[in-house]
Amino acid sequence: MKITIDNKCPSCGANVKFNPTTQKWDCEYCGNSYEIGEFEKQQEKETKENLDFEIDEYTCPNCGATVVTDANTVATHCVYCGNTTIMKNRLQGEFKPDKLIPFKTTKEEAIEEFKKNVKKKWFAPSDFHDEKNIEKITGVYIPFWLYDSQMNGNIQSRATQIRRWSSGNYDYTETSTFRCTRSGELEIEDLPVDSSTKFKDEIMDSIEPYNYSEFKPFNRSYLSGFLAEKYDLNKDEVYDRAKNRMENTMVDELKSTIRGYNSVTVDNSDVNINSGEVEYALLPVWMLNIKFKEKMYTFAMNGQTKKVVGTVPMDSGKVIKKGILFFGISFILFFIFNLMRGMM
Repeated sequence: MKITIDNKCPSCGANVKFNPTTQKWDCEYCGNSYEIGEFEKQQEKETKENLDFEIDEYTCPNCGATVVTDANTVATHCVYCGNTTIMKNRLQGEFKPDKLIPFKTTKEEAIEEFKKNVKKKWFAPSDFHDEKNIEKITGVYIPFWLYDSQMNGNIQSRATQIRRWSSGNYDYTETSTFRCTRSGELEIEDLPVDSSTKFKDEIMDSIEPYNYSEFKPFNRSYLSGFLAEKYDLNKDEVYDRAKNRMENTMVDELKSTIRGYNSVTVDNSDVNINSGEVEYALLPVWMLNIKFKEKMYTFAMNGQTKKVVGTVPMDSGKVIKKGILFFGISFILFFIFNLMRGMM
């Protein structure tokens, strides 16, 4: 679910919004800025029961997502498809996260980073990154479970070493194969697994990593000006994904110690996991809906590091032109190489 929180200015009572650039809260009316401590003082006065508040739930009939705002909101856009619907319910205090990473990038910075990212794509249509194609851009705090673990394991691998040389008119290749075994221990802290079924796991995995040194104790004031989704998968329901990532991390770490070979293939692995603490956290993500030639494209950007992921359409004209250019250059180089070889 999504929630937006309107915090009030201690001076004038107007709305304040979190500023990712200054990491402070700016009043839209009187212009004052505040540190997190000002809001912690206010929230210390509230009881646990007061942490629950009335909300409106908007269930989108177009895509099925549930968008939640405070009780004063009468209309909102679905972050996934832009549609609008309404429904009532209550947000429970049990969904309060342990910590979060505040947004570090503004909406304007997110748009510029998206443009830069698309411009780097060889076959992207020249006008795809045009700002007029941005149907919707929304800052969303995504729920994650963070797992701690201690592991020990071992791997059995095949490593190959390839040597090539020429003699006269002949080329030679020698391939040597070695058996390599590695074992060790590894401790992992805060391995993230997203806990929302509304976002694709591969997208959430792809916008990692986050800089965990910037974690803050959860305070709902950070949510001002942004949406936030609560988890709909508990820590047990996503543990298999976490376990798989832990095992892969352990195997990759052991494999990385086998050096000096052309290739390394892991044949067998055995990993033992001792699970530790699990925490609930919110991580910042910018969601961009791009409408291009009547088709919608969704991009996600890490709200802390600006890493962008998403599928860009291909311009068939560019593909053909660059394909011809590449083939032409390759043919010329091949011709020159064989000509020089024949002269030796």
